[in-house]
Amino acid sequence: MAAAATALALGGGLLLAAWRWLRGAAQAAGAGAGAGASMRGKTVIITGANSGLGRAAAAELLRMRARVIMGCRDRARAERAAREIRAELGEQGEAEGEGGELVVRELDLASLRSVRAFCHRVLQEEPRLDVLINNAGVFQCPYMKTEDGFEMQFGVNHLGHFLLTNLLLGLLKNSAPSRIVVVSSKLYKYGEINFEDLNSEISYNKSFCYSRSKLANILFARELARRLEGTGVTVNSLHPGIVRTNLGRYVNIPLLAKPLFNLVSWAFFKTPLEGAQTSIYLASSPDVEGVSGKYFGDCKEEELLPKAMDDLVARKLWDISEVMVGLLK
Repeated sequence: MAAAATALALGGGLLLAAWRWLRGAAQAAGAGAGAGASMRGKTVIITGANSGLGRAAAAELLRMRARVIMGCRDRARAERAAREIRAELGEQGEAEGEGGELVVRELDLASLRSVRAFCHRVLQEEPRLDVLINNAGVFQCPYMKTEDGFEMQFGVNHLGHFLLTNLLLGLLKNSAPSRIVVVSSKLYKYGEINFEDLNSEISYNKSFCYSRSKLANILFARELARRLEGTGVTVNSLHPGIVRTNLGRYVNIPLLAKPLFNLVSWAFFKTPLEGAQTSIYLASSPDVEGVSGKYFGDCKEEELLPKAMDDLVARKLWDISEVMVGLLK
């Protein structure tokens, strides 16, 4: 019986390994969203760029000679990630010597004060901003609040980025054509915008609140695209797919199930670089020049559920968000 179980496990492992290899080969053939593109002379801000999708996007855009500003909550971790990225690029062109540059700036999206300080510094120091990638996020955390008293997932994933984007809009307009890229999730499908309890003070479900924040991302991108028509600034949202990152650190997996989960995630989940391809594509590809207000997955436009295209809800969410972050009194 034990021998049969061992053989089954080994066979399953080999099948998963084969699947992973085939899947990786297929994605490698179709990936490279920024292959051949150059971002020389362009400045990009990426939130949450010290790990996962953000780190992968930062490395690829640096490789394409962009000036990449890593907006991160933990400066020490961000500096370490920047050193690692530089080392990884190594002799592949000495990127920073040929137009590319990595810059670390402290940005805590759970603090409106930090967001304002970050934007103030950017506006003081940067003559242009070509791409803003709203990437950072909190996933299914226990109930907690931001520095300003907002439910953490809604506060970081939506409100922090809402204020950040609005404060940088002038620079983006002056740098047009420029782009805003909003990282959402397929899980938006399970969210609802409950205007009676946006701060989850009546009830809290960590999964629902994550989905709501991701739905808010899409509605925000849609309304922002409408407001920016004719300015030369485009806005698009995306889902990266299921990716192996530390975003799931609050998800509890039983100890006995961890080996199986790790095997399945290795076989079927995207790597951070694979998951970052759509962000890189929307940030750099000439294929989407002038395209705005759309939703993408795997570097292709995808359809949204009606609730993610409700312009009345999008406008109401915008108006309330302006008050919550202090843009309107």
